[in-house]
Amino acid sequence: MTNDRNYPDRPFVGASALIIHNDHILLVQRSNPPAIGIWSLPGGAVEAGETLKEAIEREVREETGLQIEPHYVADLVEVLRNDPDGRCKRHFVIAVFFCTVPGSGTVFPPLVADDDAMDARWVSKEALAGYPLTEGTLGVIEKIIAGSRLPS
Repeated sequence: MTNDRNYPDRPFVGASALIIHNDHILLVQRSNPPAIGIWSLPGGAVEAGETLKEAIEREVREETGLQIEPHYVADLVEVLRNDPDGRCKRHFVIAVFFCTVPGSGTVFPPLVADDDAMDARWVSKEALAGYPLTEGTLGVIEKIIAGSRLPS
């Protein structure tokens, strides 16, 4: 099996994190194609032998330096893109976890953009619309916030 994510034989499984802290959302700016320079929730592909929970903890740590606590899968998102000839160019099924940063209180935990992230920021809900977001990200954030079971 190839690691090439274009024209896959089957869908890739991904994990993503919606992390809310003091009414701010954690966003990362992608440094790799196809979404270079675009902002999204932190996350990426699940590696063979890795659980979804392990994958999202690793991805967030690699992209932001944060240790997080995943609480539950808040949404499943399918990304399916065809080329002009109708062939499946990209196919991902992404488990979006609702997560928190344990022990951070009211202080914003510092972020260190690394791995495949150019930048990482805490963004207020009101400012989200001003960021160029990957397709569907704003809708996923709004859907999860509207129906979330926030941990106490």
